[in-house]
Amino acid sequence: MTATTREHRRLAEDRNRTANWKRWGPYLSERQWATVREDYSAESDVWRSFPHDHARSRAYRWGEDGILGISDRQCRVCFALALWNHRDPILKERLFGLSSPEGNHGEDVKELYYYLDSTPTHSYMKGLYKYPQAEFPYARLVDENRRRGLQDAEFDLADTGIFDDGRYFDVFVEYAKAAPDDLAIRVTVHNRGPEAAPLDLLPTVWFRNVWSWQHGASRPRLSLAGGVVEIDHRGLKSDLVDDLGLYRLHAAPASDGTVPAWLFTENDTNHEKLFGSPNFSSCTKDAFHRFVVGNETSAVNPDHTGTKAAALYSMIVPAGGSVTLDLRLCGDGMAGDWGKPLQKAPEPFSCHPTPVISELFRNRIAEADEFYATIVQADPAHAQIQRQAHAGLLWTKQFYHYVVQDWLKGDGTFPTPPDARWNGRNRNWKHLFARDILSMPDKWEYPWFAAWDTAFHMLPFAETDPDFAKDQMLLFLREWYLHPNGQIPAYEWKFSDVNPPVHAWACWRIYKITAPAGERDREFLERCFQKLLLNFTWWVNRKDSEGRNLFAGGFLGLDNIGIFDRSTALPGGQRLEQADGTAWMAFYALTMLNMALELARRPGGGVITAYEDMASKFFEHFVQIVDAINHLGGHGLWDEDDGFYYDQILDDGNPPVPLRTRSLVGLLPLIAVELLDEQRIADLPGFRKRMDWFLSHRSDLAVHVSYCQSGGTHGHRLLAVPSRERLQRLLAYLLDEREFLSPFGIRSLSRHHEAHPFTLHLQGEDKVVRYVPGESDSHMFGGGNSNWRGPVWFPIAYLIIEALERYHHFYGTSFTVELPTGSGHHVTLKEAADEIARRMSSLFEPDAAGHRPCHGGDSRYATDPAWKDLILFHEFFHADTGRGCGASHQTGWTALVARLIRKR
Repeated sequence: MTATTREHRRLAEDRNRTANWKRWGPYLSERQWATVREDYSAESDVWRSFPHDHARSRAYRWGEDGILGISDRQCRVCFALALWNHRDPILKERLFGLSSPEGNHGEDVKELYYYLDSTPTHSYMKGLYKYPQAEFPYARLVDENRRRGLQDAEFDLADTGIFDDGRYFDVFVEYAKAAPDDLAIRVTVHNRGPEAAPLDLLPTVWFRNVWSWQHGASRPRLSLAGGVVEIDHRGLKSDLVDDLGLYRLHAAPASDGTVPAWLFTENDTNHEKLFGSPNFSSCTKDAFHRFVVGNETSAVNPDHTGTKAAALYSMIVPAGGSVTLDLRLCGDGMAGDWGKPLQKAPEPFSCHPTPVISELFRNRIAEADEFYATIVQADPAHAQIQRQAHAGLLWTKQFYHYVVQDWLKGDGTFPTPPDARWNGRNRNWKHLFARDILSMPDKWEYPWFAAWDTAFHMLPFAETDPDFAKDQMLLFLREWYLHPNGQIPAYEWKFSDVNPPVHAWACWRIYKITAPAGERDREFLERCFQKLLLNFTWWVNRKDSEGRNLFAGGFLGLDNIGIFDRSTALPGGQRLEQADGTAWMAFYALTMLNMALELARRPGGGVITAYEDMASKFFEHFVQIVDAINHLGGHGLWDEDDGFYYDQILDDGNPPVPLRTRSLVGLLPLIAVELLDEQRIADLPGFRKRMDWFLSHRSDLAVHVSYCQSGGTHGHRLLAVPSRERLQRLLAYLLDEREFLSPFGIRSLSRHHEAHPFTLHLQGEDKVVRYVPGESDSHMFGGGNSNWRGPVWFPIAYLIIEALERYHHFYGTSFTVELPTGSGHHVTLKEAADEIARRMSSLFEPDAAGHRPCHGGDSRYATDPAWKDLILFHEFFHADTGRGCGASHQTGWTALVARLIRKR
């Protein structure tokens, strides 16, 4: 990336290790409770073994959480906000949400918060939390959602009426770095209500508890010296973390003159409250809750030392007014001018005055604007969507710590976990050692990595932070993540589940996005390719056990799109062959072919024959997969009458039974398409010779491949699963508004099944698939919080858009389709791709009245100045209305909208 802006230069400094700009960032989770890592129960019941009610009193083993907080990259020192409105029964130190058994559509955060801005080095960040002034309706949210069923809408915080009449606080938090270890923190509280309202605001700093889990580990210390908190993380005797050094936190008086009172406690479990056993100290993790809400003055340490500290601002925020407070977190020797180290901090330590801090924020905001001007569109409405999408993606990076071997055997200072643990989840992943900053799907509902999510995240990341994108792709291929058998870990709940093989595609796309031809990072591509060979082999050996080149048996990322759980064995020895599983493998083989062809050409001229050989291998493998899906047994998985690809059930001695559900399963063969450049092939004579021999001697296979000898419109050759005629028939379904084409993108299940559900009699009961455009009506996979039976999802739709662009590049204007089907209006495939992208990005675009479809008709987002510029990037979207569904902050792959806007 060319260093054209100040932020680009910071990225270069961080890459070159001349300045550690990414040491501090939004790496603090929003939910650590009820994760697999914190579950030590015999039943492996994560939601009940560590509930939200325990979180304020119980120290975590593997991470921390907080509201719009930050930490260093090893999560040694954490900073976040805590709040109390003088009515809540609980000090608000972390976000509240429903566990999977409580929510009528599974786990669900019940808060309103927004990621508004961030640069890739986190030199500037901004977030917003909306905090009600009335008592937070914890019990009502639980009771009402428990009462509702799968057919009912979720009952959310805004539905309680608690934000009516503007009786809430908008709490903005901003971070600006003067230097890598010198951070200004500004909190601005707006009272949107008609009356003055009290608020206790507690900016809190604490150490992640590592001392409780290891014999002999020393305890770091926070202490008050000259009105400043000294954060001493030096000389620790622990294998779990490295020393961070000495930092200081200063809290200036608020803009209304409020002077904070410092509170101190220990980040230790309140064993007496939770388990009835003695405490190490009367000062426990929940001390600030006990002090502020319970008025228990003895809960905090009068000596002002501990491992957790907060500056308590007790304020009255005027009606329609605001209060601002400034803090500074800085390393030892950074106590003078911004970014200019001193040998010794002045006594007493003093924060820079508000004008200096304000200037820093103005500068960082201007630099953020300058950086994003190189990425986002000039149109303000589109630029706002793109910038908030990137902000959500950047805010959702978090520290992830999980050492499976240690988790299985337990810690020496605690009771040994039950023996059943060694037969439970992740038992075969003892090699996995994670202590990294990872891109998460969502920091509350999915506070852990998911392999195929990460692949999609990295495409927009490649625009803002190419180094991070490449490092993430390589990380999952390292020996402490990748299983010795070649499998990439799927996600925390069960690493051995199978996600679609999109890692190679992401590596290839990142390679091309991050630099122009001739300047690309070949070492990155080569490192990826070598490890992906192991993964490809795992897929072939594990998911095509009969060697038929038809793949099956796995989660495959589409949750409940099918008629039954496709990862479970069928009765009576029946077997499933999957159109999507097979298409994914054809797609994988094509991507590996492209990589091998790229690597076979030496940068200065000449050929690397080892990669030529691998290119031949993947070319032949692709042809064999295409033959199987199109022809095996006479017709493969293609249904000539319907003009569609279907899964099928095999039962020895009986004809295959097709599962005639029109879903993304049958459209996925579209994405397995690539173009081979004639000159590229000519430069590799060994590959060319073997390819020609194969096509000549195995014409029985090659006849089923869309392989054009004439070279298409740009001197290319086409490799694709469907022939031109079959492509035309599939696109007629894809672009039919009665089938897959939604006003907001591509439906995951055809609308045809709304009036015509598909039914299969299996295992003594009728299995039914019907079109469900919003939240799931099925308990399959997670109690209904994920649904692929109709809604619009970004990841596969994005792949289809890319595929249409490649088909157009080959066929050009000679190939047109009706859009929509039956309209008589014909367009090129590029125009069809653009129209799908337009429909998907329209989810976030305001109409003439200010309404964005993703907000589901909530008028506040259209008319209220405090709401109208806020955007949520949901997990998926109602196919008929565009309303956001599922996780409300799964910006991850939904951030692909930023690239779709660029495509337009």
